[in-house]
Amino acid sequence: MVLNTIAKLKSLKNKRVLLRVDFNIPLGKGGKIGPEEDAKIRASLPTIEHLLKAGAKVIAVSHLGRPKKCEEKYSLAPVAKHLTKLLGKKVLFVDDCLEDGEKVEKRLAKLGAGELALLENIRYYPQEEKNDKKFAKRLAGLADIYVNDAFATCHRAHASTEGVAHFLPAYAGLLVEKEVASLDRVLKKPKKPFIVLMGGAKISSKLPTLKKMLAVADKVLIGGAMANAFFKAMDLPAGKAPIDKEDVKLAKQLLKNKKLILPTDVLAATGLDEKAKARYCPVAEVKPNEYILDIGALSIGDYAAFIKSAQTIVWNGPLGLFEVPKFAHGTVALGRIIAARSKGRAFGVVGGGETIAAVERTGMAEWVDHISTGGGAMLEYLSGKPLPGIKALMRK
Repeated sequence: MVLNTIAKLKSLKNKRVLLRVDFNIPLGKGGKIGPEEDAKIRASLPTIEHLLKAGAKVIAVSHLGRPKKCEEKYSLAPVAKHLTKLLGKKVLFVDDCLEDGEKVEKRLAKLGAGELALLENIRYYPQEEKNDKKFAKRLAGLADIYVNDAFATCHRAHASTEGVAHFLPAYAGLLVEKEVASLDRVLKKPKKPFIVLMGGAKISSKLPTLKKMLAVADKVLIGGAMANAFFKAMDLPAGKAPIDKEDVKLAKQLLKNKKLILPTDVLAATGLDEKAKARYCPVAEVKPNEYILDIGALSIGDYAAFIKSAQTIVWNGPLGLFEVPKFAHGTVALGRIIAARSKGRAFGVVGGGETIAAVERTGMAEWVDHISTGGGAMLEYLSGKPLPGIKALMRK
């Protein structure tokens, strides 16, 4: 089975293309979208421009947030406006309801070859997340071809990500094609040494991926809040951080694997802001009134040595409370080394919402070989689990 890609589409002139994109981004006051928030929109521009240039009539579909019915704060209207600015051409925003007769069809009838429309938030309809067959067929009726370019939603079997593919010829967009190729390269034929850097909050949420990475990588370097559960499992102090008992149990099992590397020192602080008193210390010397908010200076050096030796690198999850500059040193320092090592000496993959924000903060994001737009989808793919949205695009 191989991925069915838009490269196989020979003629798109005047074809109606239902394009699933992921424009689920944070909106500022008044729907403002800044350069740090529009990464997901920009990631799908190559596919949009490819389809428009080929003369297709593109009907884009996305979700935004988790609305309860039609909440105005989750409207995609600001996204349509921003997309117009990025493309330099008008985007037709269709806010009519799919359940209200054929109003949507009448609006879309105005769409010409090489033009783009964006439907209102697909999660305004409860049938979307239920993968309702009738709703998927309703969506399919708007187009001749289905293209999925929303990798970040491919781990969900929803009407617009999986259901609609049963009613139309289905293809992967350029972004999905790149995501699959990059992650397959990591999973199936990684050059050694293969080093994984994993942070974040909970072990349980990343357990299948951790197990898979421990099986295929040479070393898995741990940081972030999840390290606290490992410290607890080793009878080391973890400060004031709340730790899930289930995570400690999982940590004890994972510690049997000698590929797992933990920080030997940390940055401990009495508070969570810039004013907090902070100090570097061995893990064993963390006090009960302190939080562990970053890996320590010695551990940064140790982890840097592993990364500098790597030919394949995967990074998911920050190593501390990087949003506060005082606690961002480990995350930013190692992010820069990963970027510097990528595109040549090593193949570097970075993914996950917070991780993308962290690598952007290094000022070197452009040097990373692949920045995955999918947090949960990337983790599930790297665990070896088939993604419903990708499976729907596979052909013999």
